[in-house]
Amino acid sequence: MDNGGFSLHEVRGLAVDFMKPTPGIYWTDFLLSISLGWMAFYTALNTPLNNGMFYIAYGFAALALYRAVIFIHELAHLRKGSFRLFRRVWNLLCGIPLLVPSFSYDGVHNDHHKPDIYGTNKDGEYIPFAVKQPGGMIAYVFLSLILPVFFILRSLVLTPLSYLSPAIRKFTWKRASSLTIDLSYERPAWAITSDTNWRWQEFAAFIFAATAAALLFLGILPMKAFYLWYAIGVMIFFLNSLRTLAAHAYRNPGTEQMSVSEQYLDSVNVPGERFFTTLWAPVGLRYHATHHLFPAMPYHNLGRAHRHIAKNLTDNQAYLSTTRTGLLDALRRMWREAAAAKQS
Repeated sequence: MDNGGFSLHEVRGLAVDFMKPTPGIYWTDFLLSISLGWMAFYTALNTPLNNGMFYIAYGFAALALYRAVIFIHELAHLRKGSFRLFRRVWNLLCGIPLLVPSFSYDGVHNDHHKPDIYGTNKDGEYIPFAVKQPGGMIAYVFLSLILPVFFILRSLVLTPLSYLSPAIRKFTWKRASSLTIDLSYERPAWAITSDTNWRWQEFAAFIFAATAAALLFLGILPMKAFYLWYAIGVMIFFLNSLRTLAAHAYRNPGTEQMSVSEQYLDSVNVPGERFFTTLWAPVGLRYHATHHLFPAMPYHNLGRAHRHIAKNLTDNQAYLSTTRTGLLDALRRMWREAAAAKQS
């Protein structure tokens, strides 16, 4: 029995049949999402702002592209050397045009799952919101309004400058090359797992940003295209900020290491509200606690695995304690904990 209140050996035995990814599901899901996203983008671009269809197309574009970009999380976990073509196509159709190539998450996210790093000061994806003032959560969400600016500057300005200066190159890698929530995070030089071609991804993002800037400057591309791209970026970051806040309990102050089961109990599953939850936590991320037990489990099996474990685990009380009824429930609980910590 692990100190989390359930047997890790038993849980792993129950999950053994759910570990194999199905490439066809990945390709179908991603290609449908990215196709719908860019088609909706094109529709919104060619629809007047005073037409209700513009806002419908914008909504579809934001949600579909959000789902497509979240596949970056799967790319970080897929076995090294596998899904190579899928990785290239994802970067070409999604990562590069949205200025978030897969190397920005590769390695960095893998550290988030290591027991000696998760929840500590070395974890760039963890801030102890539940033991800090609640206002920190609000500030984090509103940061979404300006985040696209940083990604534009990263690709359009820092990339070419880093080619000219070793000091800027070092700074760019350490402080401006990671998708994290902790702005003080410094990326280690070795934090790369599968994207050994990251320099080409970086260069491609620069070429895309520079080409788009030139076309805008010359009037070939309408400014509406940039405003729409930016607005979609803001919505993607906004939705992801809410999802991130609802993914963990964020109770570790950052000074203690946590076991695998403690990681699980500090994480959240939201199995209910299937349609709505899938919109804000797509690609399996509504089962984030189960994901922390099995980081390599493909997203399309997480729901089945969660239900199978919950049904067959000898004592499932601790396992089900991570369940939340929805986004508001998860956020409300953490807000109350943070408010209580502030008063204590």
